[in-house]
This record gives sequence, C-alpha cells and structure tokens, in this order.
Amino acid sequence: MRADVAVVGAGAAGLYAALVAAREGARVVLVSRSPLAETASYWAQGGIAAALALSDSPARHLADTLAAGRGASRPSAARVLCEESAESVRDLESLGVHFDADRRGQLALGLEGGHSVRRVVHAGGSATGRRITRELSARAAVDERIEVLEGAAARSLQLTDGRCVGVVAERSGGQTVSIHVRATVLATGGAAALWERTTNPPGTVGAGLTLAQHAGADLADLEFVQFHPTALRHPANDGFLITEAIRGEGALLVDDSGERFVDELAPRDQVALAIEHVMRSDTDAGVFLDLRRIDMTHFPNVAAALKRAGLDPGRDLIPVAPAAHYTMGGIATDLDGRASLDGLFAVGECACNGMHGANRLASNSLAECFVFGRRAGAAAAAAAPLEATIGGFVPDTPDPVPPPATRAALWRNAGLVRTADGLRELLDDPFPLARTIAAAALAREESRGAHQRSDRPAPDPAYDGQHMLIRGGEIRLERWD
Repeated sequence: MRADVAVVGAGAAGLYAALVAAREGARVVLVSRSPLAETASYWAQGGIAAALALSDSPARHLADTLAAGRGASRPSAARVLCEESAESVRDLESLGVHFDADRRGQLALGLEGGHSVRRVVHAGGSATGRRITRELSARAAVDERIEVLEGAAARSLQLTDGRCVGVVAERSGGQTVSIHVRATVLATGGAAALWERTTNPPGTVGAGLTLAQHAGADLADLEFVQFHPTALRHPANDGFLITEAIRGEGALLVDDSGERFVDELAPRDQVALAIEHVMRSDTDAGVFLDLRRIDMTHFPNVAAALKRAGLDPGRDLIPVAPAAHYTMGGIATDLDGRASLDGLFAVGECACNGMHGANRLASNSLAECFVFGRRAGAAAAAAAPLEATIGGFVPDTPDPVPPPATRAALWRNAGLVRTADGLRELLDDPFPLARTIAAAALAREESRGAHQRSDRPAPDPAYDGQHMLIRGGEIRLERWD
C-alpha cells in the first residue's frame, strides 16, 4: 500500500492525528489492532484539562502542570499544552463531541488532584473516552482520505537509508501488509499493563516503544510511571479505575479506623505513596474510598462496575489500592511529535516530549492527545516525499507481549518504591522493554515524583530539568528547554 501518512493506533491521539492529517490533504492509512472505538482510550474516565473558566488562565494551568511535574517537566511542551488545550476542546465540539454542561448551558468544569481551579471538561461524566472515541471513529470511518485497517497489528517499521518509510502490519488472518508512506505516526498507547497490577487493558504493553526502540529511535523518561491511587481492590474487578473526579466531588480516603490520612486532591504521586505507606504499616491494613455522600448518577460506569462487584457505594466503603496507570516516558519527540528517527512521529501516551515530567497532572493526558495529535498530524502531512523507488530494511521486532513472570517482576522491583538491588535484578529479565525500564530507573539515582528509590529517598537538584534518554544500550541525560 502507498499513502502519505500511516497512523498506528486508533485511540484518541491516533484518531485525531489521522483526521488532522486528512484535513491537511494527506492520504492516510489508519492501522488499528482492535475495531474502532474499542481501544484503551474508550475506557478513559478522566476528562480534558483546559483553561476555559473566567477565573482560569493558561498561565495558571501551566503553573499547576509544572508543580505536578516535580521539576522535571519540559516548560516549552507544558506551555504549548496549556495554551492550546482550550482550542482543542472547541475543535472537538465542531467535530460533534458534546461535553457536559451545567444548568445554564455552560461547560461543566470538574476539579481533580493538583488543579488549583475547576478546569476539567467531561463528556457523559466518567464516560469521556467512550464518547470522544466513538465520535472520532465515526468521522474517520467515513473520511474519504482515510483508509482504515481494522484487526491489523504493526509488526515492524520499514527503514531506508536511516529514514522510516512505512510500517509492516499483519492482519488477523495472517496476511502481511507493507505500507509505504512519507510519515509514520505511532499512537499505540502506553505500557502500564506491563505491571502485574494495572488499571489498563491487557494490550497496553508498550508495543510502539518496542517498535521504535528496535528501529533505533530514542526513548525517554521510562523511569517515570504513574500509579493511580484509587484502583478497586476486589477479586471481581481488581484494578478497575475509580476516577479522580469522584474525589474532586468530595469522596474521602480513609483507613481501617475510618480516619482520613491524606489530602485527596494532592497530586497522584503523593496520594499513591500515602496509601502505600498505610498498607505497608500492617499487612492486614486496608484503604477505602468513602463515596456515601457522592451522587453516583454522575459516574454511571463506576456505579455499574461497583454493582457488578457486589458493592453499594451508598452504603459500603470501597476498597482501593494503587495500580500502574500511566507511563510518562515513551518515544522521545519534539513539540510536533517528531522522533529521533527521520520520518517517524509519536503522539499520545507512547510519546514523551517531556511535558509531564516526573508526575502527570490529572486529565492532562487527553489534552495531550489532542494538542499534540493536531501538531503531529499536521507535521506528518507536510513531511518530505519519498523517493520514487523504495528499498527497505525491515527489522524483525521482538514480541511486544511480556510473559507473566515479567509483569510480576516489574511490580515487585519497579513498583511504587524501588531499590537498586531490585532494579539490577530486572536487568536480567528476558523481556527487552523491562530491561530498558530498569536501566533508566537505576540510572536516575534520586526520588522524584512517580520515581521513588528507597536507597535514594530525596530529589537530587543535579537532575532538575534533566531527561533520561536511551538508544540501544546507551543512556544519556539531556536538558530540554
């Protein structure tokens, strides 16, 4: 197949990047492993953070983002997100996405951890991901410039003379499809399902990172993995994410004695570590989310999940514990999604432009999908044409799916709190991406945000603004402006 742009992944970032590239006049092939509107973004409960209120401003949003990033955010990337997110919300409205409104018809803005004001827009309460991906999928399916390959998984990137010139995909029936394009955009999602306890669907194992790393692209900040504080702890649906927006509406975190022990709206790294401390203090200790004063009609999918688990949020305290949720690190990119490998772009959770730093601010992730999805889609559409004749070296990419033992080892040795000995143990893991994560975490000899080392319990100013880049076996620190 020949086209202008290939987009791998049909979550929020991939769909939007494909639509933008098509809007710019490019012919796009959209490669989706699952049917459209069934990607990980479909399950996203959080909203989109944007400075839309009269009492808010991009500068205030930026201050909150940088504070959450714990001195490791790339200021230019964070500034772009905070200045352009409101425009992205308006563009989504023009594409048919209906965001929740208050009684006066104004956008209803939610409050989440780390935000100084209400600035999070939702669609259908905690069904935001579902509403947005459904609408964008419908648009992509009928766009005459977009050809959708459903049930196709990217197996390798195609390289010619140091440039990415496309992707090889395998369809569900075993047919191999070679796609030659001017620009390839990876939007394959994060890697949090590499950990044994996770809020993510099983396929979120860093497949795009494996593709890019094997092709020789830089990865960055893999040591920064966010653990969501309030994942359901129950055998019926263990790891189900209970959205932070519920705490924004007044839900409380309590211990076995019913006492609060943390500010529920502190940044996620603080809340997760506080819960971990309570649970480590006693092997039988539990932490619970008190939802008894919350109007659960605003959170219908959470209410339904709790009901299926036999829990009544109007009566029961809900058992929760942290779980791997979001990877701040990924394929290193600039502010237009360009990777270090010419012709390759990345956007969404598989990408890392340094914006999140050491700890993602709640609901900045969907904002990132659209702000940088637009930039990457436009830049990909404007990429230089290919030569008339394309050779092609297609590297064999390792299997991106980890064995169960790797997931257990990552949870044990690269969880909320790490040690040098545990990370060294991971360096011998058979799964390449696990070894890379361990190497990055071992090289950052400090504790900062979502990266906590018990043997290095304090932040080291020498790492302020520094990003950990890995290419092959080489690790280096870079300061990004």
